[in-house]
Amino acid sequence: MDGIRLLQARQNGESGSGDPGQTFLNDIEDPFRQQANASSIWIALGVSLGTMVVITLIFSVLRPHNSVVYAPKLKHADKKHAPPPIGNGLFAWIAPVVRTTEAQIVDKVGMDAAVFLRFTRMCRNIMLVLSLLGCGILIPTHVILANSAITPQNLSAVAKAFALMTPQYVQGAPLWAHVVCSWLFDLVIISFLWINWRAVARLRRHYFESAEYQNSLHSRSLMMTDIPPKDRSDEGILRICDAVEQTAGIPRAAIARNVKEVPELIDQHSEAVRELESVLAKYLKNPDRLPAKRPLMTPFKADHREKRVGKVDSIDYLTRRIRDLEMEIKEARESIDKRNAMPYGFATYEHIEEAHTVAFAARKRQPHDVVIRLAPKPNDLIWKNLPLSKQTRAGRRLVNNLWVVLLTLVWIVPNALIAIFLTSLANLAAVWPGFKKSFDGHPTLWSTVQAIAAPALTSLVYLFLPIIFRRLSIRGGDTTKTSREMHVTRSLYNFFVFNNLIVFSCFSAIWAYVSLVIQYRRAGHSVGGALVEANFAYRIMVALCTVSPFWVNWLLQRNLGAAADLAQVITLSWVWFSRTFLAPTPRQTIEWTAPPPFDYASYYNYFLFYTTVSICYATLQPIVLPVAALYFVVDSWLKKYLLLYVFITKTESGGQFWNIVFNRMLVATVIANLVSGLVIRAAQGTWTMVFCIVPLPFIILAFKLYCRSAFENQSKYYTKANITLQDPEAFSTENGVRKHRRPDRVGVKFGHPALYKPLITPMVHAKAQHVLPQIYRGRMDIDGANTGDYSDIAMDPMSQSQPGKLARFAPMADPRAAAPPDSLFEVVPEGQLDFAYFKNRAEFGDEHGGEGELYGRPLDLVTERSHTPASYVGSPPYNRTGSGFESRSRSASPAPSYAPVRQQRAEELRWHPAYREQNRQFSSGDIGANEIYKHDNESERGLLKAGDPHATTESRSLASADEGDADDPGVYTVDRWRTGVTQGGYVNVPAQGAGLSGDDEMDYDRYRSGGRRAAS
Repeated sequence: MDGIRLLQARQNGESGSGDPGQTFLNDIEDPFRQQANASSIWIALGVSLGTMVVITLIFSVLRPHNSVVYAPKLKHADKKHAPPPIGNGLFAWIAPVVRTTEAQIVDKVGMDAAVFLRFTRMCRNIMLVLSLLGCGILIPTHVILANSAITPQNLSAVAKAFALMTPQYVQGAPLWAHVVCSWLFDLVIISFLWINWRAVARLRRHYFESAEYQNSLHSRSLMMTDIPPKDRSDEGILRICDAVEQTAGIPRAAIARNVKEVPELIDQHSEAVRELESVLAKYLKNPDRLPAKRPLMTPFKADHREKRVGKVDSIDYLTRRIRDLEMEIKEARESIDKRNAMPYGFATYEHIEEAHTVAFAARKRQPHDVVIRLAPKPNDLIWKNLPLSKQTRAGRRLVNNLWVVLLTLVWIVPNALIAIFLTSLANLAAVWPGFKKSFDGHPTLWSTVQAIAAPALTSLVYLFLPIIFRRLSIRGGDTTKTSREMHVTRSLYNFFVFNNLIVFSCFSAIWAYVSLVIQYRRAGHSVGGALVEANFAYRIMVALCTVSPFWVNWLLQRNLGAAADLAQVITLSWVWFSRTFLAPTPRQTIEWTAPPPFDYASYYNYFLFYTTVSICYATLQPIVLPVAALYFVVDSWLKKYLLLYVFITKTESGGQFWNIVFNRMLVATVIANLVSGLVIRAAQGTWTMVFCIVPLPFIILAFKLYCRSAFENQSKYYTKANITLQDPEAFSTENGVRKHRRPDRVGVKFGHPALYKPLITPMVHAKAQHVLPQIYRGRMDIDGANTGDYSDIAMDPMSQSQPGKLARFAPMADPRAAAPPDSLFEVVPEGQLDFAYFKNRAEFGDEHGGEGELYGRPLDLVTERSHTPASYVGSPPYNRTGSGFESRSRSASPAPSYAPVRQQRAEELRWHPAYREQNRQFSSGDIGANEIYKHDNESERGLLKAGDPHATTESRSLASADEGDADDPGVYTVDRWRTGVTQGGYVNVPAQGAGLSGDDEMDYDRYRSGGRRAAS
């Protein structure tokens, strides 16, 4: 009790000293001043709400005239993914946002966006219910039943009201209200989590049944890593699949090949191209008045060919560098040895059920320690991490964890200084006499600064954390971008909770506790007696109560951040600054007009942290609950507009973030229960009250286990049972012979993008086109061009693809097509500096549309060749801009890298083999009526026939002209292994019983059973 009285005396300002050093120590013990913080709450409320309304009105005025910024998806998306149209009225954007249903969100925006919006609505509903319970039960209890003997008397009415809302002046029996509220809060959170888990499971089933998922490659594919050397072959992958679970069909396997240094060379090439574009944009900013000196630069460290020391001419060096890299990439691609296999590969099944059955069985059965999982989309893979071994990956993760811990510990000191001085400028005035005069003379001004400075600074610092954690996750060996983003979310959440809730909130309490222990020791108490008398629990509770106004201010400012996101303030400011004071490249200008990607990791972390702060402080300062509810009510609608009309999902994960969100919500609830127990014990509550809180964490753990068993597997796997083995049609016979069923003709494979990824061409603005020959005069033969060996007249070289135009400087006839191979630059006119002209090119569409998904291309289709990209199936991208795009496309010549297929059965050959069967059921006037890209002689049957030693010359020739019918015995289909057409178990792989007499040794079922024994 003596310790409590001493702490109360310090809190009420009854102890002090004129010594600045002692004042600094006192500030560390109690960095928050009730008077200033109470005023700051009202100021923060007025500033945040007023500014939010003003920014929203500005957005409503600017939106109809700036669709490039405020509705880019409405302009660029295809018909299927286009959001609902919006009128030009001031508030016309509100009605479409309200009317759009969750099912429409899934179809138009994606599963990830739907899950995120459902999470925001869940947080909104939780905060609204908790606000009614917390404010209705705890505030009356704290205010009415406060102990008048320890209630502060030297505070203003407003400050006293905020202080009485906290439990620091309540003792004894009234604390049962905290026990009741803890149980009610947990039940509310568990109920909402259960309701939304069921809804997410239904959304996942809907996602599995969608046409996009059913027709995609990754939905029926498996990814295998850590494959031992003896199984690093296509046959080895087949044996591994059989060892896990036998299916009716045999997958098509593809072991990865060593692509050597090609990915690094492509990255260096892209870096050099962008650097050259930047140099030319600055040098040619005013083409008619070029700078007197040409730009200089230091050669790249990775360039081992450059022997000169010091700075070199930037334009000449980068041009040579790009040329050398293109030659190296070409040579490296041609020298790749298919016999050099890597420890990872893919297996693609005919049916989705087969792939998911094997993936489900592989959870507990991993032959030779091979990791088998459902394959992600090809654009989701981080290819350079796939060859890493388990030991290497574990070591890197250990190093990453050490870096995260170090970063967290380093941030403690600046975070503590922010907590001491910026959150309460009175502390700074106490130790800085010069600032004290200004602080005392302008209290309103500095109260406003105090309400804004600390939250703004902490928010600015946290903008850089996701970048750091992403790089650490990649170095740690994450194999997919989705897993990387999930790890970033975990790291951000842990960092925020530790530094902000533990360090930021409890630092002053720990310091004060240590000071009290020292004082009691000096007074003659023993070590044990000093530790008890200092009353650590009460010190922590008082610190949390006094810091609570800061979190109210901080949450109020989140409304301002939500409005700033809606108005795209940061994006507009940066674009204006770049256009005005910098020299942006044409590529940067085009990217500014593209839909930006949505940072799910950061936004999930923000929302989780807001929720954690709210429920942890719910029993300490119940007013935090309606403040958080206000934010979630506003931002749940604003984020819905942004996801519908502005942002895109760069890498669709199918809603996999939900598991992380669910687990963090449970962690936040457990932390809130610990805080409640601390408050009860610190406020002299009985142990019976504390024991009533103890069961809550165990109930939450049991709820977690229940949801895991009830929902997790059904939302992750399309099916868990091998239903295809019981398919009667698959093994039906006719006249003693197995009847062929027309397959889905899936014969596609995953391939490393470094083998087919097109190289980008430097872009130059058209206003500088006439100056380019002057810059490169005398340097035109850098790629071997002959400029006039047989003439005494200096002539510029002519483009081979566009006669009459200068080589390397010819403007693009169709900006959607890739630049001609003889073009050193791609000249872009001012009128074509728009993403609409370039969205179908991989260099732009992959970064701003989920590998072209938003613009009408299939998600992840590749041709039957193992290392070639897909020529997309369907109609050309839907044009909604009215920019003359359609009229251009009629006269534009096709891209030079594509050629028409043969004319036999041309209408069917227009379609990828996986879709020809279903396309026959529809009229050709639908999506098949438009011209599409087609590759010559890439039918599935052609590739299979080419590798068959038993195929006749006549049957091989049929492969290039006609897909044929599955009933034709001369045609090999995906289920040909079931029919005995080929000898041996696996195609082109001799059976183990080859050379023995008797048909039984050649039977595939017997071969499979033998292979199973060998693999296991």
